[in-house]
Amino acid sequence: MIKGIKTVLVLPFEDFLSGLESCFSKFSPFYIIALIISFLVSWWIYVPLHELGHALGCILGGGTVSKLEISPMYGASFLKEIFPFVSVGSDYAGQLTGFDTKGSDLIYLLTDFFPFLLTIFIGVPLLRSAARSKPLWAAIKLGLGLPLAFAPFISFSGDYYEMGSIIISKIANLISPAIKITRWRSDDLFKLAGEIFFSGSPYGLVDIIGVALSFLLGIVLIYATYMLGVLWCRIIFDSRTKPSQ
Repeated sequence: MIKGIKTVLVLPFEDFLSGLESCFSKFSPFYIIALIISFLVSWWIYVPLHELGHALGCILGGGTVSKLEISPMYGASFLKEIFPFVSVGSDYAGQLTGFDTKGSDLIYLLTDFFPFLLTIFIGVPLLRSAARSKPLWAAIKLGLGLPLAFAPFISFSGDYYEMGSIIISKIANLISPAIKITRWRSDDLFKLAGEIFFSGSPYGLVDIIGVALSFLLGIVLIYATYMLGVLWCRIIFDSRTKPSQ
C-alpha cells in the first residue's frame, strides 16, 4: 500500500521528466524554443479559460454569476464584449468575485472544480503522450500540457484548498451545528491563515485542525484529479492501439 501511494505521489513528476527526456533525446535549441513558446501560449489561453470555467460550473450547477475579474493581460477587454459578467482588472490573474450558489455546497464544489476538467481531458493526455512522441512534437505537447496538467498543483492553496474546506466544514457542521461552516472557507489559504491566526483574532484548536484537514483533503483531491486524467489516457490510448474488428 505504501509503495502504491509513493507511486501515485511521484507519477505526475515522472510523467513530466519522461516528456522532457523525449523532448531532448535529440538536443536542439529549436526544441527548447518550441517548448517555451508552447508553454507561454498555453498559459495565456488557459488562464481566462480557467476563470470562465468557474463561471460556467456555477451556472451549470444552477447558480448565478455577476462578476468575474480577469487581468487585462489575459484579454479581459475582449472577453467582456462576449461575457457581460467579465470585469477588467483583478488582484489575481483572475477571480470569480460575484456569484451565488443558492446556498448549495454542491454548486459551490462544481464552481471550484469545473475548470479542472481541462486537466483531466486535455492536460494529462498531452503531458503523458509527450513521452512517446518525436522530439519536436514532445516539446510542443509538453509546453501545451504543463499549465493544464499541473493546474491542480498550482491551485493547492486556492481552488483545491477551498474544495477541501467546503467538505471539511460541512462535515464539522454536521458533527457540531455550533461550528461556523464558513470560517475555514477561502480561495486563498495564505490570506485566510493571516486573518485567522495572525490578525490577533481569537482562534482555537478546532480552527487549526479544520484548516489543516481542509489543506490535506485538498492535496488528496489534487492527486485524484490527476489520476482521473491518467485513467482517461488509458481509455483513449488503449482504444487507439486495439485492432479493428
